[in-house]
Amino acid sequence: MILVGSGALLKRATTHARATGHRIDLVVTNDPADAPVGEVPHLVTTDVNADAAQLTARCTDGVVWSINNWMIFRAPVLDSGLRIYNIHNGLLPQHRGLPSAAVAYALLLGHTEYGATLHEVDAGVDTGRVLAEQPFPIAPDARYHQVLLRGIQACHQLFQRTLPAIAAGRPPEPPLPRTPHPGAYYGRRSLRELPSHAGHPAYPRATDLGVAAPFVPELVTALAE
Repeated sequence: MILVGSGALLKRATTHARATGHRIDLVVTNDPADAPVGEVPHLVTTDVNADAAQLTARCTDGVVWSINNWMIFRAPVLDSGLRIYNIHNGLLPQHRGLPSAAVAYALLLGHTEYGATLHEVDAGVDTGRVLAEQPFPIAPDARYHQVLLRGIQACHQLFQRTLPAIAAGRPPEPPLPRTPHPGAYYGRRSLRELPSHAGHPAYPRATDLGVAAPFVPELVTALAE
């Protein structure tokens, strides 16, 4: 399998996969600081699609994991026959896009649930078929940093829980239908517009970054403008 992503989540996933006996053919990241040490082969690139031939040649089981990954998969990777699975910080379809923005708007909109989602990767952004979820309730007094950090924890828990099935070629069955909030996408524009909600009663909670600030520099910038 190949792991594509960045940060602590990528490192934890790599460590867990190795510790549980799974073969890692390659770790791909856009930041040299996230390259694994030791015997794990790695590739540092800013365009995973430009390295599609290398991914296809090195992947022994046809499985690619996307974990805290900022690079969007496009052709030719999507046309290579590789099975690509993304661990998304947020519940889909209501928390598509940047987790840094989705958490803030989940609090502003009064969502009572957040979590992590495993989904197949297709040509859209967070639009592939949902295979598994790791939800948790949002407390009425929850603050931004609490929800974001618990979402990160849920991402790793979801990876641990679903890794055996994906590795065995038996992806989980999609979860039972529920009544989600309407689908929404939160991107750079949503971040820029966040200060316009300063009069909302939940705004102080939705922008209390606390210890999570280092994980969301794009939100720190948006709030400072």
